[in-house]
Amino acid sequence: MGQWLQEHLSGAGDEVDAPEVDVTDGPALRDAVLAAMPDTVYHLAAITNVGESWGAPQRTFEVNAMGTLNLLEAARALPRPPTVLLVCSAEVYGQVGPEDLPLTEDSALRPVSPYAASKVAAEFLGLQAFLAHQLPVVRVRAFNHIGPGQAPTFVVSSLARQIAEVELRGGGRVMVGNLSPRRDFTDVRDVVRAYRLLAERGTAGDVYNVCSGQAVAVEEVARRLIALARADLHLEVDPARVRQVETPVLLGSPARLVDATGWAPEHPLDQTLADVLEAWRHELAASKR
Repeated sequence: MGQWLQEHLSGAGDEVDAPEVDVTDGPALRDAVLAAMPDTVYHLAAITNVGESWGAPQRTFEVNAMGTLNLLEAARALPRPPTVLLVCSAEVYGQVGPEDLPLTEDSALRPVSPYAASKVAAEFLGLQAFLAHQLPVVRVRAFNHIGPGQAPTFVVSSLARQIAEVELRGGGRVMVGNLSPRRDFTDVRDVVRAYRLLAERGTAGDVYNVCSGQAVAVEEVARRLIALARADLHLEVDPARVRQVETPVLLGSPARLVDATGWAPEHPLDQTLADVLEAWRHELAASKR
């Protein structure tokens, strides 16, 4: 996400400062923010792997919740408070039924993982900073975003990387977890456009879903990726990849985002999947040289 956001902001003519700083180090983060004197802060720094949060709940909260509090306090220390775009997650909606879909910003929050709970905490720290201190915080609930450069700890990137590896071997198996969940996937290049638009046009104190409004099963994503493969392969379920608790469907409504900004996704899913697979082909080929 960070690399695509920086590229988009720079392309739009914004001056971008991306300091290397640990968000859990409050004094260092404050110094970095004071040195930058930003008009807008895009807060993406987080532990983002839902599955790994079960094994490290304390660390997840330290980074996602306390790191957010440190960032908000640093922003408040500036002579002119910047707009803070606080990127949270659709995982905060948790377990939902068919009657709850599509999810809107008014839907109940039912976090089921330590990651989701940490994002609820981060989001409400942002709301508190707005209500108590008038810090202009715009909150975002990002649904699943995918694209070239994503870490292979995420399902689409993991599938694409394995397919690229199998192609180099001339065939083999691709390990998968639960294929039944349905997710609302959006290309990362469309997501970063939404972020900048919300930083400019979003209402401070409000929260916005960033999503496509369509849900696709992970099995369907796997099928489309396999159709792009240049070798014979088969899927095999790996129990270690199956999460302890899995939300069956995450599907959001982008209506509030669209109304506020006019945003619409520009990258169809098939093109995104092809781009992700091609990026892994290039990276793995380069590593073999």
